[in-house]
Amino acid sequence: MAAAFPFSAIVGQDEMKLALLIAAVDPKVGGVLAFGDRGSGKSTAVRALAALLPKMKVVAGCRYNCDPDRPAEFCDDCRVRAAKGVLKSAQAPVPVVDLPLGATEDRVVGALDLERALARGEKAFEPGLLARAHRGFLYIDEANLLEDHLVDLLLDVAASGENVVEREGLSIRHPARFVLVGTGNPEEGELRPQLLDRFGMSVEVKTPVDLPSRIEIVRRRDEFERDMAAFAAVWAKEETKQRKKITSARERLPSVAVSNAVLERAAKLCVALGTDGLRGELTLMRAARALAALESAKAVGDEHLRRIAPSALRHRLRRNPLDDVGSSVRVDRAISEVLG
Repeated sequence: MAAAFPFSAIVGQDEMKLALLIAAVDPKVGGVLAFGDRGSGKSTAVRALAALLPKMKVVAGCRYNCDPDRPAEFCDDCRVRAAKGVLKSAQAPVPVVDLPLGATEDRVVGALDLERALARGEKAFEPGLLARAHRGFLYIDEANLLEDHLVDLLLDVAASGENVVEREGLSIRHPARFVLVGTGNPEEGELRPQLLDRFGMSVEVKTPVDLPSRIEIVRRRDEFERDMAAFAAVWAKEETKQRKKITSARERLPSVAVSNAVLERAAKLCVALGTDGLRGELTLMRAARALAALESAKAVGDEHLRRIAPSALRHRLRRNPLDDVGSSVRVDRAISEVLG
């Protein structure tokens, strides 16, 4: 597998990088959708995050990366093994799994293991991409071009947190909780509203227009491609620092306070923008809390809400044909009215 460009070396794109870090700290935020210009570093940032994430604790030998500290969420195999004795744990990289646009349904959800069926006459399950992504990230490049039947599958699994396979004489149920990360170009079509709503945050990625940033991006990319190992060594210290920051934020997250006053202002923002349902408030609160944890704050404040509100709310607005401004402008206007 090719080496990933260091996350810390990415120039600009601060909103996208912050959203990815927040999703890494608290997966309950619901994932990240990055829409914008081609060649602006969207895929680079996602793959860089995969290399940056600290390793996680898993049940040794489990096909689904079950957490040994959460027996209530074990797969069937781990439950059987746990009943027979103590399970061994191991450290494993957090999975970041690519979902190709042309993937078949069997490849995504899993299917009958044909090799074992033909060789031994056994009915065995071959896990798919959703199984591999459990407790990690499922990455969809060009998410707006994903076929409808795969979108329907993702919606079902994202809502339930488990994948159910009933086919070819198999009846399998396994945990499948993952963070959705999608990228795309809005010129190539819009995302289905049902899938769009499943993303916790939506960020706008634009090509830098200032000359120094463009020059620095090209210079760093050229250095990376000429000698990947040397470039990674230069940024190793920054990557370690960022990794420790994520780990510390995860540990700090449960103790970050969210006052009733902050919740009230979050609700007022959503009411002012006319968002449907309560997912907007929940995402805004979770994302602001994760941001506070990243910045070592003991409580969520208005500044955290102000910084994260555009990412958490811009994709949840109803279209207003009488208002010709973009969703980001409408969110900024509501922030000024509610938070001052």
